[in-house]
Amino acid sequence: MIATIKPSVISGTIAAPASKSSMQRACALALLSDAETTLFNSGKSNDDLAALAIIKNLGAQVTENADGSLLIRSTRFSRLQNPLVATPEQWPGILDCGESGLGIRMFAPIAALFPTAIKINGTGSLLNRPMHFFDSIFPQLGISIQSNQGYLPLIIKGPLQPVDITIDGSLSSQFLTGLLMAYGKAATKPVYITVHNLKSKPYIDLTLVMMKQFGYDIEHTDYASFCIKPINPLIPKSIHYTVEADWSGAAFLLVAGAIAGGIIVKGLDIFSTQADKAILKALIDCGVNISIEEKQIGINAPLGNLGKAFHFNATDCPDLFPPLVALASFCKGTTVIEGVSRLMHKESNRAKTLQEEFGKMGVTITLQNDLMMIEGGTGVKGAAVQSHHDHRIAMACAVAALQANGETIIESAEAINKSYPGFYEDLILLNAEVSLL
Repeated sequence: MIATIKPSVISGTIAAPASKSSMQRACALALLSDAETTLFNSGKSNDDLAALAIIKNLGAQVTENADGSLLIRSTRFSRLQNPLVATPEQWPGILDCGESGLGIRMFAPIAALFPTAIKINGTGSLLNRPMHFFDSIFPQLGISIQSNQGYLPLIIKGPLQPVDITIDGSLSSQFLTGLLMAYGKAATKPVYITVHNLKSKPYIDLTLVMMKQFGYDIEHTDYASFCIKPINPLIPKSIHYTVEADWSGAAFLLVAGAIAGGIIVKGLDIFSTQADKAILKALIDCGVNISIEEKQIGINAPLGNLGKAFHFNATDCPDLFPPLVALASFCKGTTVIEGVSRLMHKESNRAKTLQEEFGKMGVTITLQNDLMMIEGGTGVKGAAVQSHHDHRIAMACAVAALQANGETIIESAEAINKSYPGFYEDLILLNAEVSLL
């Protein structure tokens, strides 16, 4: 798909998309739950659909209700002492995680609860993302593993035996999320996971908050030691969970409003544990006028008056780099963003990709150690750019294009389907001039 975006003034009210971070975790917890789970505000992104396909393959029954909610029943994990009630021919053989980094890192430990060999694979950029973590950790848990020299595909064979272990949390918190869920289901006594150098702590907060709603009891000491206790046997017969609105996707809408006109984004929870809620700090720091109400964020930014550059530490929220770069491009001065080391193993090497594609739009980006420096306020020009099959790069270029000098053409624009398939349609609803081919 090719998206062409012309300079536009946007206005109106739009609903934030569903959070794939929340949706995928909810799918995993519903799979593990003895209760029937009803999911409201379920997501439709490629990563969400991959999570649903995985839990179906692992034994869950998923039914769409008349109101659009999803009813999930799971029998494969119905007994704590023997959660794998199935005959061998019913065991899954292959799990496809698509391009979802959270999917592979979260579902691999869960799949390892099965006492049979399972092949786990993915597509696209996921094939180039390192999985060495599993090679070193799984054998300690009684899981045999074969990998492609630390990359997909993986062949694992459980069952996982929860024991006290120490892990490195510097690459991604998603590995810990998967272990916490698998340990939570399998633990018959308190067990500990010690974590060194944990990154993206707010995402672990999201995991813990959601696990508590599904009956799990986990305590931690300063994110360095996690105590997983046996699941509460008195869980309700049914669980209702509403998938949160997505601060990651909404960050692009909020920046679009700051750049190209005032808008209102509805559905966002200001008390959410999502890391990308920190976009509000960057917007405030650069002088955008923000109105924060319950479940609603308003942006009222006069065109061409974004104010000064800002300094932002994105180590715990690296997905904000793309919208922050779009924002910084219109701020007068040099914006500095910390946390570049977190960008190497995304859908693309995002630091290099942002530097290359925004360079085509006339924005100078310098990389120095763990810092990214963006020279803003000198003008953004329309250009032909490439998403590199990275959803956040496509959205960042689209947002910057709204006030570029001339039209912008984005190749491989369909990359947005990974997280926010309605993104271009939402821009059109906000009166942006967008055409798709």
